[in-house]
Amino acid sequence: MPPAVPSPILRRRRLGTELRSLREASGLTGEQVIERIGWASASKLSRLENGRSRPDPRDIHVLLDLYGADDVTRAELTAITREAGDIRAWLKSYGAMTEHQRSYAELEAGCAEIREYNPVLVPGLLQTAAYARVRIVSARLAEEDTDPQSIETEVSARLARQALLQTADAPRYRAVLEEGALGRRAGPAEVIREQLVQLCELAACPNVTIQVLPRDATIGDWYLPPTAFSLYRFPDPADPETLAIEGGFTDVVSHDANALNRYKMVFEWLSTAARSPSDSLTWLVEAAETAAPPTAAYGSPTAPAQRRGISERFTER
Repeated sequence: MPPAVPSPILRRRRLGTELRSLREASGLTGEQVIERIGWASASKLSRLENGRSRPDPRDIHVLLDLYGADDVTRAELTAITREAGDIRAWLKSYGAMTEHQRSYAELEAGCAEIREYNPVLVPGLLQTAAYARVRIVSARLAEEDTDPQSIETEVSARLARQALLQTADAPRYRAVLEEGALGRRAGPAEVIREQLVQLCELAACPNVTIQVLPRDATIGDWYLPPTAFSLYRFPDPADPETLAIEGGFTDVVSHDANALNRYKMVFEWLSTAARSPSDSLTWLVEAAETAAPPTAAYGSPTAPAQRRGISERFTER
């Protein structure tokens, strides 16, 4: 089970932000810090402040002494330094992880709330193995990389992230999905049916809210969202909220407050325009019932329980 704690990467970013603030408050430039401490590399401080390197507790103590940090700040940053330590131990809890999936796992770990919108795909935290496999294979074709073992590793890594929603202190999760993301273009009929059933099951979880956006819905003042995006909020208000914009083959991650506020507003427009959670569940149930009967295609046989009437298994929340 993945840890319900912030990832070391998030801790490194928080530590870097705090160290930069302390340095600026002390009136020191980076060059002056390097000179006074006697570090050989001028880039060492930059990497620490940008959260790009594993912090050595001894280095952090030296910086805190130089900046004259008080006892409360010293204790807090010492604890963050420990959490920012060994990323390998943190990753082992996932079992399987790839570089691409790790970037998302790092954002998701320890979240208090995750909000996602996708116009064409079911978000990774909600995908079945079969749906994920179709998505990964189709993307790999454009990259001319269809190694079966690599594909299965990527599927396993994506599924490993999903345990986050089942932890004791799971984050609040909200997703707005376009109807088109669940249509015939998304994959074989039996794969889509299985995905629809899983969305029904997830929508029944107390911490999960799924809304379906009708094709003809008016968003705000005729707003058209250009791309998929995710918003991450953490329990500690000092940890910066994060925006991830999905751009197909290239993703963008930002902590810029102005950009975050705009996307928060857009998400609320989308949520308002979408069906209510209960109406969305009804839509998902009906869509699953009218989809093709389940098969074992793509190596993901549907459980016998899914062959019962879907409407009998799910009720409005």
